[in-house]
Amino acid sequence: MAAQVRVGVLGAAAIAPAAVINPAKDSAEVVVAAVAARDVSRARAFAAKHGIARVHDSYEALIADPDVDAIYNPLPNGLHGRWTREALEAGKHVLCEKPFTANAAEAREIAELAAQSDRVVMEAFHYRYHPFALRAEEIIASGELGTLQRVDVAFCFPLPKFSDIRYDYSLAGGATMDAGCYAVHMLRTFGGATPDVISAQAKLHDSRVDRAMTAEVRYPAGHTGRLRCSMWSADLLRVSLRVTGDRGELYVINPLLPQLFHRFSVRTGQEKRVERFPRRATYAYQLDAFAAAVLRGEPVRTSPQDAIETMTVIDSIYRAAGLPVREPS
Repeated sequence: MAAQVRVGVLGAAAIAPAAVINPAKDSAEVVVAAVAARDVSRARAFAAKHGIARVHDSYEALIADPDVDAIYNPLPNGLHGRWTREALEAGKHVLCEKPFTANAAEAREIAELAAQSDRVVMEAFHYRYHPFALRAEEIIASGELGTLQRVDVAFCFPLPKFSDIRYDYSLAGGATMDAGCYAVHMLRTFGGATPDVISAQAKLHDSRVDRAMTAEVRYPAGHTGRLRCSMWSADLLRVSLRVTGDRGELYVINPLLPQLFHRFSVRTGQEKRVERFPRRATYAYQLDAFAAAVLRGEPVRTSPQDAIETMTVIDSIYRAAGLPVREPS
């Protein structure tokens, strides 16, 4: 087994330095070996800036590179499924940006391909690998909060550039796909199960694309939850998680990027405490987990099967809001 995972990056995406390139610089087990972009001059500039040795002039060429073990797929949402499929068929491991695919049907297709292979396929919900997430799960499972009653997740940020691809329906855009997929995943992770969508209301960018979404959910055990997400609304910036039980409450400010700033507080009865976590980036923990899965066969927490559940909830939110489910590009 190779001592390093050699990663190729599909596209010169803005997220790639934070998600893979910078964490790889501090990893003994991962090296970013190549990049490809539709505009090869852009790929060359990106490679020069980030010290990447090889440049390919097409995604196909990168995936075919025998000196690349794994593909990082940060392409637009509607292209995730297609290029993850191509990478799997070429025998590559895949770290795919969220959301995993355009919809649940496509997620099931990719999950089936992954199950038939011996390759690692991991969705890049980076928060899931940070110690805060593991600690939150531990507290909830311990019964310290009592019986769960409510889970509320908000992920709102301002994106007033309406020409951005995240508003493009043809690329599977929308607030629920971009910001909301995190909120859906947190509802599932910290609510203990995949909930049913009871209702959803969208604020529209156009007739098919949501700029904000609110959804109410109910879990099989009977507790409820709420999702709020937006790329443009009166809630300009709100990133939070609240888990309420009949004996206490867990409240986290910035569960998405706790390395930048976070507050993790637990209240039970008259007592309240604050816990603190390392400033190491969520992306670094995620890359560690990806390398461990590829090199040593360790399990991942954000598997294709997990992605099916998330995409099923997202599809249900769109239907409940009266909007079309996203389609592959």
